[in-house]
Amino acid sequence: MRLLLLADTHVPVRARDLPARVWEEVDRADVVLHAGDWVDVALFDALSERAARLVACWGNNDGAELRGRMPETARVTLEDVRFTVVHETGASAGRDRRMSAAYPDTDVLVFGHSHIPWDTTTATGLRLLNPGSPTDRRRQPFCTFMTATVAAGALDEVALHRL
Repeated sequence: MRLLLLADTHVPVRARDLPARVWEEVDRADVVLHAGDWVDVALFDALSERAARLVACWGNNDGAELRGRMPETARVTLEDVRFTVVHETGASAGRDRRMSAAYPDTDVLVFGHSHIPWDTTTATGLRLLNPGSPTDRRRQPFCTFMTATVAAGALDEVALHRL
């Protein structure tokens, strides 16, 4: 199963649309996981229509309409791998410990907010993934997104892609 991980798209504030390469990945993915900060409902609608399956949450920049259409925390099990998708996880210092305590029944936590790519595994085995942002690099050298696969009950082939 092929996954596309996105966060902090900020369309149309930071970009008019997602980059063409991201839309190509949407078409390839079996599941798109989006960790919030959509900003406008139009992108949510477009991604909902185009993605084979969308698992999404809202972020701090998402208004009432978006918050009414998706949860603050999204959970899904894909081929026996338990995913949780949230926007904010707080400061990077102590994140591994805090998220392990907050999500003991999760195998992979996908998050956003910082626009900083992140890929760590905690002492409890929780995998933390932040795909960065495909439209707003902030202090990062590149805009980014992630892809991954799930097979035989395991997350595999996690890749960070630069735009």
